[in-house]
Amino acid sequence: MGSRLFGTDGVRGRANADLTPEIALRLAAATAQVLGTPGTSDHPPVVVGRDPRASGEMLEAAVCAGLAAEGIDAIRVGVVPTPAVAFLTADYSAAFGVMISASHNPMPDNGIKIFGPGGHKLDDAVEDEIETVFSGDAVHTRPTGAGVGRLRDAPDAAHRYLAHLAEQVTHPLDGLTVVVDCANGSASQLGPQAYAAAGATVIEIYSDPDGLNINDGCGSTHLGKLQAAVLEHGADLGLAHDGDADRCLAVDSTGAVVDGDIIMAILATAMFDAGRLIDNVLVATVMSNLGLHIAMRDAGITLRTTAVGDRYVLEELRAGGYSLGGEQSGHIVVPGAGTTGDGVLTGLLLMEQMARSGRRLADLGSVMTVLPQELINVSVADKHAVAQAISVKQAVADAESELGDHGRVLLRPSGTEQLVRVMVEAPTPEAARGTAERIADVVAAVSK
Repeated sequence: MGSRLFGTDGVRGRANADLTPEIALRLAAATAQVLGTPGTSDHPPVVVGRDPRASGEMLEAAVCAGLAAEGIDAIRVGVVPTPAVAFLTADYSAAFGVMISASHNPMPDNGIKIFGPGGHKLDDAVEDEIETVFSGDAVHTRPTGAGVGRLRDAPDAAHRYLAHLAEQVTHPLDGLTVVVDCANGSASQLGPQAYAAAGATVIEIYSDPDGLNINDGCGSTHLGKLQAAVLEHGADLGLAHDGDADRCLAVDSTGAVVDGDIIMAILATAMFDAGRLIDNVLVATVMSNLGLHIAMRDAGITLRTTAVGDRYVLEELRAGGYSLGGEQSGHIVVPGAGTTGDGVLTGLLLMEQMARSGRRLADLGSVMTVLPQELINVSVADKHAVAQAISVKQAVADAESELGDHGRVLLRPSGTEQLVRVMVEAPTPEAARGTAERIADVVAAVSK
């Protein structure tokens, strides 16, 4: 599993090779020891959900066994989106929640995400504590007899989550036709149901999961077929989710992609106009396009940036008490409606703004002009040393001076590989590409 069990978003790996049932059981047991209250007469249960990939059945059984062995009851909520597990953790007053999913990764992978009390993602300190218990060899006495945890299913889980989503939409979506690409994942049933319940006419694609076809040429990382379907049906828009439905990307009626930055710009300006954007702040990561920075500045909105990863966006949102944040990839977080990114909620709020304003998505998206972006990944021997090299820093400084206020450079080591990522935004694709290539050449030369 690597030097650290937890990655940027839970524990993830190839199912039954890197992420085995034994690891899942031990992780669940360790988490129960840290976050659960076994041995008490009224200890709260744990919510367990999964996406539809085949290995999820095996890992769900292992997680539930690990919880029961520590005297913790498990509420199995079945195949639901990741944000549903976060919501239900709070709604059932659970000790914590477990989502078994590898998100947008291909089917052979799987993962385990843990939500703390109230449905919040764990901070590093809690993850470290769980990992210490997981990796330790301390002997403790497990419960026996009536002290063993019990398992039960929750037939009302989907209804609770759908009712929660319905409460967030105050304007009907009547008259809107939407094509929804469910990625053969967790949103395959609940996504279309939520959109239809709000009044939209829904055309579903890739909503027939068989355990093997999740994210297979579909969903938020493969938008081509959604674009074609929107044009074929003359729909007002298309929405694409990933395997666990915590992301949402869109396609407008012309077939143009509306990414997370544009969605944030639309929602932020709408909330600003309505007086609901707390402190007039939007939170995004350093990967958001310069066009979003410019659009927010022009609108009178402060854009606060974090490191890459939705957990860092969430930390900033909680620390400042802000009301909207997200990532270019389509993780959009509205703290007033949920504790984590929710792709279905994002789709509802985006369509609500279309219905409320009577404007096309392309018109709403014009609030932001996306600057051409070029990203080059350079393989290196020591990513941190190369990124700090004097010649690399000088190349970046020269490029920034050349671009001025009309572009930007972001150079950063990869979080998971021996790569240095060179990202350049500029007024034209040619300028972005040329500048990125010049910096990448310097990075490659330093690494030799």
